[in-house]
Amino acid sequence: QVQLVESGGGLVQAGGSLRRSCAASASRASIDSMGWYRQGLGNPGELVATITSGGIINYADSVKGRFTISRDNAKNTMYLQMDSLKPEDTAVYYCRLFSTSGNRYWGQGTQVTVSS
Repeated sequence: QVQLVESGGGLVQAGGSLRRSCAASASRASIDSMGWYRQGLGNPGELVATITSGGIINYADSVKGRFTISRDNAKNTMYLQMDSLKPEDTAVYYCRLFSTSGNRYWGQGTQVTVSS
């Protein structure tokens, strides 16, 4: 059973920055891709950013140029650097992992609140 442990997040003023991390218990070879998903109150969920095992990165249009996803393969940890945060970025952010066997795993989720 893969476990994802998230850290980071919290409260920040608009224009500020936060960094989130997600440590996976899975072996590097079993990971197909990882990503960040957010769910805002009253809003549909949004896949914020993804990174494949081959290093291919994609971002939602809403965060391009402001968020940066990265991975430390040696630590099996994924990061999300969030800069120039806006109130509309307020949401619960979840780490997501797709395994090479086709299974999907989720982190516990953490609230990110951006005050105006």
